[in-house]
Amino acid sequence: MPRTARACVGGYTYHVLNRGNARATVFHKPDDFDAFLAMMAEASIRVPMRILAYCLMPNHFHLALWPRADGELSRWMHWLMTTHVRRYLRHYRSSGHVWQGRFKAFPIQEDEHLLTVVRYIERNPLRAGLVERAEAWRWSSLPWLEAPERAPVRVVVGGRGAARDAAGRGGQCSDGRCRGRSSARVDPARPSIRFGDLDAGGGA
Repeated sequence: MPRTARACVGGYTYHVLNRGNARATVFHKPDDFDAFLAMMAEASIRVPMRILAYCLMPNHFHLALWPRADGELSRWMHWLMTTHVRRYLRHYRSSGHVWQGRFKAFPIQEDEHLLTVVRYIERNPLRAGLVERAEAWRWSSLPWLEAPERAPVRVVVGGRGAARDAAGRGGQCSDGRCRGRSSARVDPARPSIRFGDLDAGGGA
């Protein structure tokens, strides 16, 4: 699998993911999924984050995030992961590692790639055979697109188009709050994620 950039700069969109340690189940029951989503919402209050898409699966998660400033993604994820691990160990009276390691964040390098990533994220439960329709999986952003006011996590639906436009303009957002960086200048030694690598050996 390609390496992920350690420093997540603002103005880019990222495909962020992590798996349970040794691919073990992390979300055992509906309350576990709901608690993680509540933590995502809380994290976005502490460190404002534009969430473009998300999907929680029994042993992993996928997020599409669009931070405004350098370091925001790392701070947001650090709070989320730390808070979740504490809750998990306390709730299940266990010890040891919950996740396989540090989260991975892959830059989304082109505007059309963002749409591909969002579709990939939101269709994960369908590919895994957990539902017959992707919209039926309530722990993803997809079923809430028609009723965002009821969503457990605020998704910037309009931001999907804005993020694509920003990528085409070198990272500059229409509201002027993103740094002027070109997504085409991503380090080629750290390419964006290849979905085949995720699908191999145990699902995405």
